[in-house]
Amino acid sequence: MQHKFEKKINDMFVDPIIFTQKFVKACDICICSGECCYYGVYTDKSDYEKILSVKERVIKYMDESQTKDVAKWFEEPEEDDDFPSGIAIGTEVHNGKCVFLDKQGFCTLQKMAYAEGEFKWKYKPLYCILFPLVIFEGVLTVDDEHLASMHYCSKSQNQVSTVFECCKEELRYLLGEKGFEELEEYREEYFKNLLKTEIKVEVSK
Repeated sequence: MQHKFEKKINDMFVDPIIFTQKFVKACDICICSGECCYYGVYTDKSDYEKILSVKERVIKYMDESQTKDVAKWFEEPEEDDDFPSGIAIGTEVHNGKCVFLDKQGFCTLQKMAYAEGEFKWKYKPLYCILFPLVIFEGVLTVDDEHLASMHYCSKSQNQVSTVFECCKEELRYLLGEKGFEELEEYREEYFKNLLKTEIKVEVSK
């Protein structure tokens, strides 16, 4: 069956909306308090196991707004082919936010990594890292439904950049340097073809 998206990188189709979708210039927790993290996130089984393997360290960096009861951190597993293991496990919501989000809007998993001199995203679930990007049914695209619910990032007056421009570091992390270079090439090709189409339409008027 032919897929409606033509470009594939690292076994994922690419939705070119990531090049044109307007977005904020950069993530700023001081403005939004990590609103995109309020609802929890689905994480791969391997990330779930990684987090639980350092649970005592995680607890050390939690504040009074978070539950330190490990049994209340995750939902029941479910099958999902968009996750490497085929199993997705959601993080629970506690006090109106993801269990790993502290009262200042910072991710405890990332805060711990920073404090202990590790790579900042070592323990952070992929979909937390990627937002507003998402992998849905094998397609790298924009999580427009989640984005639309944001009080800051969804407002047109704040969207002075694009998802692609804002998320270059995240895309490099996801695709690797070679994959990101391929994505940049596809972006150039996409806009060239878009321009040709616009010229043809103008000429035919």
